Amino acid sequence: MYKESFLMAWASLIANKMRSILTMLGIIIGVAAVIALVSIGNGVKQDIQNSISSLGSIY
Repeated sequence: MYKESFLMAWASLIANKMRSILTMLGIIIGVAAVIALVSIGNGVKQDIQNSISSLGSIY
């Protein structure tokens, strides 16, 4: 059962090469965008924390 499903899926991927490539490209770009935004957010957060801690305390 699994072998037949796998072969059918494989045949569909081969038959629709451009659609498969564009789908993979979209997934790769989406994952890269999420990683980049999370990294930028963490960097900005760290920068703000450093700026606030460099001000010192009033008391």
